[in-house]
Amino acid sequence: MPTVLITGANRGIGLQYARTYGRDGWRVHACCRHPDKAKALREDCGGEVVLHRLDVTDGLRVQGLAREMSDEPIDLLINNAGMMGPRDGFGHTDYNAWMDALQANALAPMRMAEAFVGSMRASERKVIVNMSSKMGSIGSNQKSNAHIYRTSKTALNMVTKCQANALGPEGFTVICFHPGWVQTEMGGPEAEISVEQSVAGMRNVIAKLDASDNGKFFNYDGEELPW
Repeated sequence: MPTVLITGANRGIGLQYARTYGRDGWRVHACCRHPDKAKALREDCGGEVVLHRLDVTDGLRVQGLAREMSDEPIDLLINNAGMMGPRDGFGHTDYNAWMDALQANALAPMRMAEAFVGSMRASERKVIVNMSSKMGSIGSNQKSNAHIYRTSKTALNMVTKCQANALGPEGFTVICFHPGWVQTEMGGPEAEISVEQSVAGMRNVIAKLDASDNGKFFNYDGEELPW
């Protein structure tokens, strides 16, 4: 039975990942800050789903969970947990909120990878997926708003490349995704695609990954994006 570890699994994209992988026969380790409140995660995910209380910015808890799961190989790590932060433009920067976004969106995915790399080395798949955003692309940025979120995702893109360079020689494939503009709490009801469309597309890409894809930045439909 293949195993996936998902952060931020209580809603939106993370929940859809947990739901669909669980229904497809994967063992799902679903992480969120308040699993007791994650009714959909507890009741709407078929198969074998194990819930874990985890704040990805809490290094001690991340290390503790990694120790608890050290005997189980992990085939796929999806670093999905993240935050938007204030969307104000230049001249209105909340520097505390900026640090919070960097902790959640950039540092935490590295922390998770470093903590669980031992369990992933025991797998034959060894895939790490970091949920980024096209808003983190320097090459496609034409706006000055939401620089807190944008820079945190740009940092995540570099984290992805660093992970890919470090782990590629061991047979890992590390990528990051732009999930599209998705109808979630963050994306809003006017977004272009549904959660189902986004996750189905990304799962299709994940299923076809090979060593040549290590360190790439993909759109949810498989199109490679500029850094």
